[in-house]
Amino acid sequence: MVSGSAPLTPLGEGINRRHMASPEICPHNIEEVEIVYRDRDIVAVNKPCGMAVHRCRGAAPKERFLLQTVRDMLGCWIYPVHRLDRPTSGLVVFALDPSSARNLSRQFAEKKVTKTYLAVVRGYVEAEGVISRPLAPDAYKKKKAPPVPAETAYLRLATGQLPYRAGPYSSGRYSLAKVIPVTGRMHQIRRHFKAISHPVIGDRIHGDREHNRIFCEHLGCERLLLAAVEIEFTHPASRRRMSLVGRLDRQYGRVLKTMGWLDTVPGSWLPEK
Repeated sequence: MVSGSAPLTPLGEGINRRHMASPEICPHNIEEVEIVYRDRDIVAVNKPCGMAVHRCRGAAPKERFLLQTVRDMLGCWIYPVHRLDRPTSGLVVFALDPSSARNLSRQFAEKKVTKTYLAVVRGYVEAEGVISRPLAPDAYKKKKAPPVPAETAYLRLATGQLPYRAGPYSSGRYSLAKVIPVTGRMHQIRRHFKAISHPVIGDRIHGDREHNRIFCEHLGCERLLLAAVEIEFTHPASRRRMSLVGRLDRQYGRVLKTMGWLDTVPGSWLPEK
């Protein structure tokens, strides 16, 4: 969904609007890569969880990545300007020429791009807050470089409980939060919520194994419950401010329905019926 921009440009003959991601990449959530917006300068897609944006450590030999998938869909070279973690779903914008790539990269560097995420976390978070805590640039390296500033703002949208034992507790408490990272560090949202003892559900690196198990066994949800649902930036050519929306996948939608949270988020975020 697009607002504040010109009408969508036709994709042309011979180009499918959707392209199936390999089940070897997303074994728990086989989703299609959807083109949300395209013109002569940029393309925005809705990345499925489990697909890496580009080749990274631990990649399988035959694994396909978002960059090559979108390139093959469009039949032209594309330029990455930002990324999402492999298990995070949602909006990713690519430039279609070097000039647009430089412009968008500069907007990200100067914090002129606003990205909005939806997260399900353990426990009841405060009604709103800002997590300001330095993070090491690389979440994986054992010998970490000095921490750099990192800031994440959030707004609690809803709370709920599940009647399943989690450790010493007879039930689990959870929050739905709208999250806006001010900076863009590696695994920033996931590491920040872990730091305040509210890890994101489904996070196998920074999360809570017991609560991940509850969502897997009782809600049929194995994915990380973190999705980039909106992005706002200035178009590199027209200079118009653009706002794009990427819908949640059905698995995330089922979680919202089970928790009674469907009415707490904009309808444009929900999966298509």
